[in-house]
Amino acid sequence: MSAIDSLPPLREVIRAHGLSARKSLGQNFLLDLNLTAKIARQAGDLTGCDVLEIGPGPGGLTRGLLAEGARRVVAVERDPRCLPALNEIADAYPGRLAVVEGDALEIDTAAHLKPPVRIVANLPYNVGTELLVRWLTPERWPPVWQSLTLMFQREVAERIVAAPGSKAYGRLAILAQWRAEARIVMELPPQAFTPPPKVSSAVVHITALEAPRYPADPAILSRVVAQAFGQRRKMLRASLKALAPDIEVRLERLGIDPTDRAERLGLAQFCALARDLAP
Repeated sequence: MSAIDSLPPLREVIRAHGLSARKSLGQNFLLDLNLTAKIARQAGDLTGCDVLEIGPGPGGLTRGLLAEGARRVVAVERDPRCLPALNEIADAYPGRLAVVEGDALEIDTAAHLKPPVRIVANLPYNVGTELLVRWLTPERWPPVWQSLTLMFQREVAERIVAAPGSKAYGRLAILAQWRAEARIVMELPPQAFTPPPKVSSAVVHITALEAPRYPADPAILSRVVAQAFGQRRKMLRASLKALAPDIEVRLERLGIDPTDRAERLGLAQFCALARDLAP
């Protein structure tokens, strides 16, 4: 493992600060600095960008982001044990790392960032999906971020990039692909982490589009998708009946078979249905 900066190897950092990973915080540390630098590179050219990182832990990815030229990294960490290690990184990169202690679900991270913004994180497993949904459903679009480069359990990553007709296709795929471009750019085995999780991981790169692929009201589309996939084994005429008493007529008018199930509908059809259901 070659050095990417003048700081000690991560195993030494963890030993010095007593940073054993805690399952309650969804922690699995990535200690290979070559890998963290590679993840940072998947986010593209970071020079001139503020980068938001959630759950930096001992700072492996943080160091990768700074070494790859990020203008400034804002690292949100809720585990106070990690703060001394992160402050050592801040000292090594003067003026380029801001450490914010707290829960990412409760902090207004936008207040700490200046555009252009990219989000890069090895997300804690227990909050990853909720954070992603929040980033994909802001009040205004385009969002504050240009791109998301995020590590998830492989199963979650596959749900984000899934195509219609597959078992993984559902709400996450619709939310991610309606207003963004999503692709898996890296895969990591359990052995890459300390402690090793029970599942493989994957890095997803999501780039925001200037406008949605198809027009639709976000709230209505979200409601249609939640209703359809909340009862995905039912036919659409049954799963969507709560949205409109004449749902079967509406589906037929749009050229959608009422006996189909949600996973057979493409993004364009979901958006057409949301427009049809708009007041």
